[in-house]
Amino acid sequence: MTATTAPAPATAAPLRSWFPGFLLAGLIWGCSFAFIAVGLRALTPVQVAFWRLLLGATALLLMSAVMRVRLPSDRRTWGHLVVVAVLLNAAPGVLFAIGQQHVSSVIAGIINAMTPLATLAVILAAYPEERPTARRVVGLLTGFAGVAVVIGVWRGLGSGQWSGILACLAAITCYGLALPYSRRYLTSTGQRPLGLVTGQVALSAVLMLPVVLLTGIAPHGEVTPTVVGAMLALGALGSGVAYALNFHVIAVAGPGTASTVTYLSPVVAAVVGVAFLGEHLSWNEPVGALVIFAGVAIAQAKARAPRPPRVPAPS
Repeated sequence: MTATTAPAPATAAPLRSWFPGFLLAGLIWGCSFAFIAVGLRALTPVQVAFWRLLLGATALLLMSAVMRVRLPSDRRTWGHLVVVAVLLNAAPGVLFAIGQQHVSSVIAGIINAMTPLATLAVILAAYPEERPTARRVVGLLTGFAGVAVVIGVWRGLGSGQWSGILACLAAITCYGLALPYSRRYLTSTGQRPLGLVTGQVALSAVLMLPVVLLTGIAPHGEVTPTVVGAMLALGALGSGVAYALNFHVIAVAGPGTASTVTYLSPVVAAVVGVAFLGEHLSWNEPVGALVIFAGVAIAQAKARAPRPPRVPAPS
């Protein structure tokens, strides 16, 4: 997920100028749920979130240095970045790791696809000028129906599964709170997006440091090369390189195109979870994902402008 947006380009960009970055960002973010699952073999959810953010901040700082992008300099911007760092990085990082202790990476990835609906729900609740149109309400209800299909509510769930699902839903709710906030308070600062997100991820790592020290920094299992590799990929790629790639897509093709990466990530998460982690894929999970995608499409569709009245030709 990105923290900032850029104006849409005035003209359509050629596919080759943005699609490779779009595809790679979707693959990285789709694999992130599998990386979390591997990291949890030896680390606690707090440790997974902390190392992910620390490694991501390191990668972003290096990219900013190479590209000569400066970090924000005014206190007001840093104050807003603290809020976004908690809501968009620290809290969801912990919550998704908690959730994946009880649900598969496939389910976590599919629930993450509801982020646009969570954002829309927050916008409708927090901003009175946004009207809850019938289209938006239908889209939201369709999306939540899709989640019910994904988790298979008719089969009944244990307390552990419910807590995992609720943790994942809480994570995307944090995204829903953070994205409108960042658009309102950060996109108008004139700062370069890479500088903003570098400061944001670095702040989130700093904020997580006392949490990991209080909860324990020693791993609970064997830190194998596989675990180390998964955490390096989760942090440097998932919270580092993928952000930079997505910013390039935003700049070249526009935020609308960049946001559709949400449709790609759960597909990758399902393929990776089944192929490499041996997770089971039930029929209801892809069906529920399609229902969620339909809900997102309905909620984000623009109403068709009415046709101008026909003017009779002069006789």
